Amino acid sequence: MNRAIEFYEELLDQMVTEKNEIYSVFDIDGFRLGLFAYEKKGETHEYGSNCLPSLSVDSKTILENKIKGKEICFPLTLIRGNWVVEIVDSEGNHIEMTAPDF
Repeated sequence: MNRAIEFYEELLDQMVTEKNEIYSVFDIDGFRLGLFAYEKKGETHEYGSNCLPSLSVDSKTILENKIKGKEICFPLTLIRGNWVVEIVDSEGNHIEMTAPDF
């Protein structure tokens, strides 16, 4: 959990709001992003097949700074007027990040 919290604190530029070993939360302008340690509750984990979380930032420069040092599984690519990249978080989850092409 600490590793995941550290990853998302840096990615989101904010501190975790609620923290414990099973479920921790980031409050992002009223939206709650939760980190769930499913193994500690004895639950199984199934991977999705076609959808993934996508975070948007205001510019390509911000996007490039956010992905520095991150594992990239889909390279920064211009798609229909948006810069798109896919990174791997500290726990192996894929996250898409986008920025408009101004």
